Amino acid sequence: MSRESVRFAVLGPIRAWRAGAELDLGRPQQRVLLGLLLARAGRPVGLSEIVDALWGEDPPGSAVNVVRRHIGILRRTLEPGLPLRAPGHWLLREAAGYRIAVDADSLDLLRFRQLREQADEAADRSPGRAVTLLTEALALWKGPAGTDVSVEIRARALLDVLDREHLAAVKELADAALRAGMTAPVLDELRKAALANPLDEPLLARLVLALAATGQRAEALETHRAAVARLADELGLTPGRELSDAHTAVLRESRPPARPAAGSAAGSAVGSGAALGGEPADGGLLSAIPLPGVGYSEPRPAQLPQDLPTFSGRRAQLAKLSALLPEEGRPLDTAVISVIGGMAGVGKTTLAVHWAHQVADRFPDGQFYVDLRGFDPTDKALDPGEAVRDFLCALGVPRHRVPHGLDAQTALYRSLLAGRRFLVLLDNALDTQQVRPLLPGAPGCLVIVTSRDTLTGLVADHGAHPLSLCWLDAEEGRELLAARLGAARVAAEPQAAAEIVELCAGLPLALSCVAARLAAHPGFRLSALAAELRDAHDRLDAIARGSAEVSTVFSWSYRALSAGAARLFRLLAGHPGPDLAAPAVAELAGHAGFDAQESARLLAELTRAHLVAELSPGRYSVHDLLRSYAAELGDDGH
Repeated sequence: MSRESVRFAVLGPIRAWRAGAELDLGRPQQRVLLGLLLARAGRPVGLSEIVDALWGEDPPGSAVNVVRRHIGILRRTLEPGLPLRAPGHWLLREAAGYRIAVDADSLDLLRFRQLREQADEAADRSPGRAVTLLTEALALWKGPAGTDVSVEIRARALLDVLDREHLAAVKELADAALRAGMTAPVLDELRKAALANPLDEPLLARLVLALAATGQRAEALETHRAAVARLADELGLTPGRELSDAHTAVLRESRPPARPAAGSAAGSAVGSGAALGGEPADGGLLSAIPLPGVGYSEPRPAQLPQDLPTFSGRRAQLAKLSALLPEEGRPLDTAVISVIGGMAGVGKTTLAVHWAHQVADRFPDGQFYVDLRGFDPTDKALDPGEAVRDFLCALGVPRHRVPHGLDAQTALYRSLLAGRRFLVLLDNALDTQQVRPLLPGAPGCLVIVTSRDTLTGLVADHGAHPLSLCWLDAEEGRELLAARLGAARVAAEPQAAAEIVELCAGLPLALSCVAARLAAHPGFRLSALAAELRDAHDRLDAIARGSAEVSTVFSWSYRALSAGAARLFRLLAGHPGPDLAAPAVAELAGHAGFDAQESARLLAELTRAHLVAELSPGRYSVHDLLRSYAAELGDDGH
């Protein structure tokens, strides 16, 4: 059976057709599983996420086998005659989970998004065309997404997140209709949306303006009065600026809308609407509140830390990161996740912040930042629920209206991000579990995660793109010194600069400490400092000169290790060779009482923590400054 003969729907009941005949999707769990895959619109969904959606916090021991059985049944439902265990055309195994291979011709959700994109492109030059496209897009909705699924499972499967895209499209329709002078045909859509979202002020303000633009001034004022009463009764709030501005605009209009004079700015702006038979726009109402968005502005978080003015190097890594995004002007088809990992002091946060600033303009709805304190020695790791609550408040949700429980908070957070373009920078993550609740659920967003752990769970279950950051090479180290000290000062002593980079082992944090000391003493020669570092008994102390910054950040990673891994780290760091093969590591561990299996497990822990680098399969090394740190610890690890 060809792919083209099957189509799917998730905007309303979860349905599928083959050759025009509707398919029986079987048991409720199979229907939910299909709906979950459809809601991701062609992105992989990890097995753990599928299990969470189907069973919540109490899955059976056989959950994974049940999922695989459901997948097999669905495959044969979509493609009768498919051999047992054959993947078929539609349900594909991918990224430790499954993906459904759909496009805009086979899935209503993707067709809806395609029409929204086309409407967005047409909105400025032809608002009437945008109205037509958005009307067609909204006609695809036959109810809330996955409406035949229970409310609890809809939330777990993030089907309810898609409803946010519907609401956003209704607002876009109102904006285009007001510009085009075509508000009468969209009033029913606006009224239905307002009935379902009676506390959404931007939506209600658009309805007030649309009613007034069609001459229904009394109903517009009554809609405003009722909205004000509901806000006071249910939330204890007064109306915000957008609703107040709409009310003011209606009060200023004492006559029915008049056709703008030919050739006027208002007339030219709505010409396409008049040509399509819509009523002309009311210049008074539209001029009272600027477009686009009819003058409404929702909170736009801009939380990125300041970019480092002297950032240098990392060109190859920046190119790899930028390659994750589509060409300028093209939307993201998925939520892109990048995990930047590396040892302490290697510059993960600096790189992440710099790249985030470079691409921030591609995410106009806002940028979030949070330090998750994954390896902070003075405080415990940040609870993800606290981070989600802060994000919700930044999105304009009053703190007393934030729902209880992490699941409900995450569902609301993802709902508010759906259909929008946000950049989320999660710095210093402890593990995958801390990050998962902070991931957007819909396409269009970029998530950047930094961690001293490799976070393989994000890569396996969420298709994250890992970037392992290592120390700077000689040229990049020289560039860092030149950026901090001035090119002339470094060029005057090139050999000394190269030696400083070598003695700091290319570690950006160590180089920054040395550069800060040299910058504070413009008369110091680079050669004198290079000699001090070369002759120092304790190189870490010589680098920091009392600040102990490098040793401190190393200690954060070291203290997170298990006792066995900490002991193996000290043993490996004391080994005189530049690197070790896996058998040599096992032999060294064996002298300390670890068997081969335990040795392999501890070595994997050290590699995940970036305290040991795997140079090539089965070959390991310890950074020079980490060797110095281990020597400070002594045999007992203190």
